[in-house]
This record gives sequence, C-alpha cells and structure tokens, in this order.
Amino acid sequence: MASLQLRRESDVEQESPKSPEAKLGMKVEDLWGIQEPKLTPTEKLNACFESIPVSSFPLAPQGVEIRSDASLAEAVQILSQNKILSVPVVNVNAPEDATWIDRYIGIVEFAGIAVWILQQSEPPSPRRASVSPSGTDVAVSLNGMTSAAGLGTLGPEDASITSGDFFEALTSSEFYKKTKVRDISGTFRWAPFLALQKSNSFLTMMLLLSKYKMKSVPVVDLGDGKIDNIITQSAVIHMLAECTGFHWFESWGNKKLSEIGLPTMSPKQIIKVQEDEPVLQAFKLMRKNRIGGIPVLESGGRKAIGNISLRDVQFLLTAPEIYRDYRSITAKNFLIAVKRYLEKHDKGSPMLSGTITCKRDETIKKMIQTLDSQEIHRMYVVDDDGNLEGVITLRDIISRLVHEPRGYFGDFFDGVLPLPQNSRV
Repeated sequence: MASLQLRRESDVEQESPKSPEAKLGMKVEDLWGIQEPKLTPTEKLNACFESIPVSSFPLAPQGVEIRSDASLAEAVQILSQNKILSVPVVNVNAPEDATWIDRYIGIVEFAGIAVWILQQSEPPSPRRASVSPSGTDVAVSLNGMTSAAGLGTLGPEDASITSGDFFEALTSSEFYKKTKVRDISGTFRWAPFLALQKSNSFLTMMLLLSKYKMKSVPVVDLGDGKIDNIITQSAVIHMLAECTGFHWFESWGNKKLSEIGLPTMSPKQIIKVQEDEPVLQAFKLMRKNRIGGIPVLESGGRKAIGNISLRDVQFLLTAPEIYRDYRSITAKNFLIAVKRYLEKHDKGSPMLSGTITCKRDETIKKMIQTLDSQEIHRMYVVDDDGNLEGVITLRDIISRLVHEPRGYFGDFFDGVLPLPQNSRV
C-alpha cells in the first residue's frame, strides 16, 4: 500500500495537471482507486461523479446577461459577439434583493430564437391567438412578409424556396426590432429554468445533460440569488479531453464506438436534407424532430457535404446581406455563403474545417479529442466509401459515461417540469 501511495504521489509530481479540468480528472482518479473491486467500471464512475459537487467544475466566463426589455435584435447581437449559444435573461422589474427565481425570467438561446421565428412564420391558430394577442400581431406581421417573399407557411413536406433577400427584409422589420426577449424566453412552471445548487453532484449534472437532453445547466448561488456557473455539454467534453492519461478515462476511452453502442441509429433513421433543398427546410426538420443539427447530403447521394445546426441561424440574422445575390437560399448556398463570410471575418471558425467524419472503429477517446479541438457538437459516421452511416452527438457520448440509478431523481423534477409542447418557446 505504501509503495502504491508513493507511486501515485510520484505520478502527480511528474505529471501535475495543467488545467482546472485535469485537476478535476485527478479527483476522479483518486476516487476511482478506492471504489469496491466488485463494481463495474460504469458503477465506479457513477460513484465517483456522485461524490463530487458541481461547485468543483471550472467556472465558465461570467458577466454576460441580458435585460428582459432588450429587443430580439439586441439579443442576437450579444450572443453573436460573445460567441455563446445562450444567455440568462434578467428581470428588469426584480428588486435588488430578489432570489434567483425572481431575478431571472429564463434563458434565451439561438436555438430558441430559431424555433420562435419558425413558429411566427406559420398562421396563428385560435389557441395561440387567445393566449397572446401581441404574439398574434407579430405573427400576422411576419406572415405578411413571408407571403411577399414567396415563403408561404414553410411546411416541412413542401417548403417553398426562400428568396435571397428574405432575411435582410426580416432583420430590418419593425417586428424583429421591437419584439422583446421576455416574449420568447423559455420558462418552467415554478422557476425561470431548471437549475442546480452548488451542492448537487456531478452525476446529477451529467444526467441532465445527457438523458434529460439539456444543452446547459445553470448552477445558482442561493446566497446572492445569482447564477454562479453555467455548465454545457461542450464544457463536459472539454473536461474529458483534458483527462487523457488517467486510468478511469483510458479504460473507457480506448473502447471503439461500436463497443459502446454508437451510433445509436441506422442510416435510414438519420434526419437529413439534400443540398438543393431550402435552408429553412433544415431548420424546420430540426424543430420538428427536436434535434440540434442536420447533415446536408449531395443531391441523390449519401455523402455529407456539410452540417447545419440551430445555432447557425445567427448567420441568417447577423449577416443577411451575404445571401442577397442568391435567387434562393438552398442548403448548399447557405453553406457556401457562410464559408465565404467566415473566410473574411473569422478565419479561426471551426465551420471552415469542412465536414468532419469518423469510422465505426474510431475510439471514444479519439472522438472526444476531435470534438473538443474542432469545437463541434456532432460527428458523422461514414463507411469506407464515405457514405453516411450515423451521427454521434455530445449528448450521446456523455450518456455512455454514466447511467441513472433506479429512483435517483425522486421528486427532483416536481414543480420544474417543462411547459407543454404547444406552449410558447
């Protein structure tokens, strides 16, 4: 035992963690070594992550919040300029000593903005009209504009071709400039969003980001009533990438994708668009199927030429002029226009790397390192001929690392269940 302790101390001295994430990985390593031998590797990891509070997770850059009376256009600019996907919305009417439940009204994100815009492009139903008159006015305003642009109602099965100047007209419209963030912020029944306390466990956080499909988890400080940290799926993947070399990570990370059941879907189950389809068809399909990204395939083939995600709506809203010369914004035209724009304004963007793929015999470790270094949220699995076989997301990876014990959450979700599917974003 003494020699083992001496060896571990020597390892720590020689390979001192270089990042906060690696230090966290060392905590897991220490806990891993004292778990019951009879436990399976997954049970060991569960026990390790249950023993670590989320307050141990490295803090994300802080300070970006948005006022509830800010316009939709201002929100898009803030998200784009700070290169973030979501931001907490502060209630301008909340008192200084408000609790976090009263201080925030929700979180606004690019994905929510994309879905909201798509909702407004559809004819208002009587139910929506009775719930939100102001929302109906906005919908009527936008419906008039979509008709003028030849956009129609953008039905998923029969999407109309979108003219190149449509989004330029949209972003200069009064509806876009005057709609307030508070009108589209997601909300929970008894709280502005589902949040963790600093004492909640790592395991709880990872289950929310995987099995329960949350893109990010806010961690609140009950003392000052503010968000202390926001943990994203990407941040967890970055932590895992920094844990290379630790025994607990290597024993799992060196497995092939096929060994841990990835990808989870067959080629026929993949939601996709052809390159000559309207780009809004891609966003429509993402909304309908509740997914964050979709591959663009070459016409009549099975090879992916690119990827479009919900966050890419920023390029339709912050730089609509780049599509002006196109008679229609097809998926292919969208990819080409965005690439040209980034080559001029952001040469370091991961979107310039092209479509990143892997094979079924790739190791989970290699995939994590690629997802982290390329700053992407999904990879496409292809066969030897480059044909699309599957897709693997950040959530898929996290879900293979931990599992939910029976009865684990108990009454955790009581009072914070999401609003019904037909409610506003």
